[in-house]
Amino acid sequence: MAAAGAEERRGAWGAAGPERGPGPGAVPLGSLLSRLPLSAPPPRRRTASQCKPEPPLLRTSKRTIYTAGRPPWYSETGAPVDEAFVIGLCGGSASGKTTVATRIIEALDVPWVVLLSMDSFYKVLDEGQQALAARSDYNFDHPDAFDFELLVNVLRKLKKGKSVKVPVYDFTTHSRRREWLLDMKVFVDTDSDIRLVRRLQRDIMERGRDIVGVIKQYNKFVKPAFEQYIEPTVQVADIVVPRGGENFVALDLIVQHVHSQLEKREITVRATLASAHQGQPLPKTLSVLENTPQVRGMHTIIRNKDTTRDEFIFYSKRLMRLLIEHALSFLPLKSVTVETPQGTTYEGKRFHRQRITGVSILRAGETMEQALTAVCKDIRLGKILIQTNHDTGEPELHYLRLPKEISEDYVILMDSTVSTGAAAMMAVRVLLDHDVQEDRIFLLSLLMAEMGVHSVAYAFPRVRIITTAVDKRINEEFHIIPGIGEGGGGAGRGQPPALQPPALQPPALQPPALQPLAVPRGPALLSLALSPSPLGNFGDRYFGTDAPSACCESEAMDC
Repeated sequence: MAAAGAEERRGAWGAAGPERGPGPGAVPLGSLLSRLPLSAPPPRRRTASQCKPEPPLLRTSKRTIYTAGRPPWYSETGAPVDEAFVIGLCGGSASGKTTVATRIIEALDVPWVVLLSMDSFYKVLDEGQQALAARSDYNFDHPDAFDFELLVNVLRKLKKGKSVKVPVYDFTTHSRRREWLLDMKVFVDTDSDIRLVRRLQRDIMERGRDIVGVIKQYNKFVKPAFEQYIEPTVQVADIVVPRGGENFVALDLIVQHVHSQLEKREITVRATLASAHQGQPLPKTLSVLENTPQVRGMHTIIRNKDTTRDEFIFYSKRLMRLLIEHALSFLPLKSVTVETPQGTTYEGKRFHRQRITGVSILRAGETMEQALTAVCKDIRLGKILIQTNHDTGEPELHYLRLPKEISEDYVILMDSTVSTGAAAMMAVRVLLDHDVQEDRIFLLSLLMAEMGVHSVAYAFPRVRIITTAVDKRINEEFHIIPGIGEGGGGAGRGQPPALQPPALQPPALQPPALQPLAVPRGPALLSLALSPSPLGNFGDRYFGTDAPSACCESEAMDC
């Protein structure tokens, strides 16, 4: 779900709310103004637009646990199903639009909501316009002050579930670090005197301005722009919310309507995959490592339940390296001529000027990272955490960290095993939503079930699928038969993660942004607290049941 909140800064156009006189019990304007400081508190603070709510995290002193996930937003064909539900919030300057939006999000209690602010879409000012802004003579409330072309483009991508880059607007330097795209239009109606006082308080206390400049700008630009551009839009609003965030009856109505719309858009993927593509020949995009005696011998060892952990890790690593070397042979190579030390020439091949990125599906996919980095020098790595919802049985996206500018890369997507293909399909869909080209995605797995191969190939016919073996069956619990062990680590993809310590429960958390994922940046350690599976899955056998996976976040990552 995407909620587009038009939060005004300097009376942004696109948010609407009619001017009203003081209502019953209203505090006199003079009394409110008397509480404000007459000058700006030094030093002047920098203020930037913000569109990132907090992610659903439970933090302890030693670990970070993810407590909510995004369900599938695509069908069994891999194509996005139903566009994101978008709410447009309108209202006058300082009418309480952000408060209304925040309370709607909190009441919905669904993950993957983005709060988009029109603050981010102010145009970058030139030197002359910056001089006018410094004297409070630039009209930030006129429609021409906004980059609507960029705003519409971002909304279109959000509605399609795509990854977007939202600019951050710096209000001190005034620079950046008409079709309906809304499914629901909400008008926030707040008394004009209250809005003025809120604006005064915000601009003086948070933006370092003086009261004279704020009132001058309000009378010269904000109020006229409200009357000309904003107030008339109340006529197209679906819901009017008097008194803003304090009107809980109106907020409940909005929440109920959104819940009903989201229920209509629920998608079931895994059950559909389980009954599809039966009896079909294996696709041409599948490449299976040659079943030499060495390969079959290593499979015998890692499939044996009595194999010790040390031997399991050793022979798994050998297979992983063979698999990755095999996968690299499918990269496009160009003919080159080099000179040998003996002064003669050699006609060879080279992977020319293209970048390779490895992305592991946590946790078991991490086991393949070491082999990949041993073969590919200076490769960039990304991570995706996908878990199965215990109630619905559907995969959910919990965590995402991809390197920046991944769209032109060849991506090696790694998971230890693929049974139904539901998690692999979600990971591929994430990459496509980040504009990675489908034919540049290589899905690598030590073991796959025929069902998983067909599911991925049917949904994404240009994705290259590479594995060391394909087993024919899966059981009622979607485990590969005969298999190695369920591919997910700890909780697998069939059990929800267990919070540790057990007595600690997640607090009420605000849902995170749709793309990606508003994951805190920095070198903090991420620990995935997962309960061991009774089946002895691949991740448990590799890491050991007492060793949860850990990955270090990198500043080079991008959501």
